Amino acid sequence: MTMAPGPSMSGDSYWDRVEGKSPASPGVERIYYIGADEVVWDYAPHGMNDITGRAFDSKARLYTARGPGRIGSKNLKCLYRAYSDGSFKSLLERSPDEAYLGYLGPIIRAEVGDTIKVIYRNGCRIPTSVHAHGVFYAKSSEGAPYADGTSGNDKLDDAVTQGTIRTYLWSVPERAGPGPHDGSSVMWMYHSHADEIGDAYAGLMGAMVITAKGMARPDGSPIDVDQELFEVFTVVNENLSPYLEANVKSFEGTPRAPLEDPEFQESNLKHSINGFVFGNQPMVNLVRGRRTRWYVMSMGNEIDLHTPHWHGNTVLVGGMRMDVVSLLPASMVVADMVPDNAGIWLFHCHVSDHYAAGMISRYAVVLH
Repeated sequence: MTMAPGPSMSGDSYWDRVEGKSPASPGVERIYYIGADEVVWDYAPHGMNDITGRAFDSKARLYTARGPGRIGSKNLKCLYRAYSDGSFKSLLERSPDEAYLGYLGPIIRAEVGDTIKVIYRNGCRIPTSVHAHGVFYAKSSEGAPYADGTSGNDKLDDAVTQGTIRTYLWSVPERAGPGPHDGSSVMWMYHSHADEIGDAYAGLMGAMVITAKGMARPDGSPIDVDQELFEVFTVVNENLSPYLEANVKSFEGTPRAPLEDPEFQESNLKHSINGFVFGNQPMVNLVRGRRTRWYVMSMGNEIDLHTPHWHGNTVLVGGMRMDVVSLLPASMVVADMVPDNAGIWLFHCHVSDHYAAGMISRYAVVLH
């Protein structure tokens, strides 16, 4: 069957544009120095349920209390962190308004036409990598080990050993940017793929924003958005973390529960938003009337079916109005909000078991 060509868009066919073949002015090279570091992470740093304003009840203590048969809220993890240069001696500290990002890696940004260079150092005892979604990369920058018919230099990116530095190069064609029904920017995730399952539960994940050509500020953020927020909903299965044995030795009291004990395994399922449970995520402030873009995503397995719900305000997703969005593992949603309802509001997963186990947070809308 012969099909007629699609409609022209700015002189180029639609398919030329989505394949990145349209003429475009050269972009810039954006360099990120990212290290993977071993960090003791606390899912509940405030030591209480910030949603109720009270001490943890028996249900919450199952996931947060340390003692015989329980690791508790603190777990050794391997996390992506930003550095100032390739010496990896100067860690870039996050500002207070970025504290809500929790254990997420640095936000990577680019405009269509740019090139992203990630200079990566693995400081963890496990092999790790950086695998990006959406952008264009050669086999030497894919960051995933499998029988792909390559060898030599094309395999060195697959699993970076401890103490090794590796450079990943990703170009940003138009097909990596917003599509016809998107806004001015889209979200992609990046994560370690050396051990796809274990690395994710170790905490190696982050967000990337690609902005449409001509719509980016110098830092890559979209010019038509006043505030951006990033939220990852994940039931972190610490039972499958490569650090389980180390966490048992460091944090579990005696007598120790067998690893196959059902309650022990359940206690290690951290129903978290950005690595926080039971409202311990630092609360973000939105200004009423400002254009706010939420980037939400999920990682995990078959129990990671999430329905983030914003109380008090609504969002636009693909032109449709809603206040609940749906996430599957490794899915991403961009939601635009112009908050009009001041106050402190719940932001949580609507799956009942997830809500009860701590996948709940808050956000605030202020007048100015």
